[in-house]
Amino acid sequence: MTQLDDLYRRVIMDHYKNPRNRGKFEEDTVVVDLNNPTCGDRISLQLKLEDGVVKDARFTGEGCSISMSSASMMTEAVKGRKLEEALDFADRFSSLMKGEDVTFDDYEDLEALSGVSKFPARIKCATLAWNALRKGIDHDD
Repeated sequence: MTQLDDLYRRVIMDHYKNPRNRGKFEEDTVVVDLNNPTCGDRISLQLKLEDGVVKDARFTGEGCSISMSSASMMTEAVKGRKLEEALDFADRFSSLMKGEDVTFDDYEDLEALSGVSKFPARIKCATLAWNALRKGIDHDD
């Protein structure tokens, strides 16, 4: 294992064991519930969307380290961003999952998931939260 692989593994496990933005909002939000029937991962994403901006994001759910760490990273990456920027992140993340060379200078933790592209069965795990984000933003239109 290279030093970079080890670093990426540590970043993924940190987000899995210490998820950012895990929980629920008390007030009204956009809620998207998705699951991956092939592996059992499920997520409930809550978004506070206001004036074309993702004001805040939280999630609950159960799943593997890849899906839960991806949800943690996604909520961190999109908070405070314009909807177009959040969708750009989702597009770039999809490209990363296709094995394309993508960088996230504005939130480098996401690059830790680049190795998932080598395991096609795990790509749906990594993209579950991102699909919920797209659906939530589409719901707001």
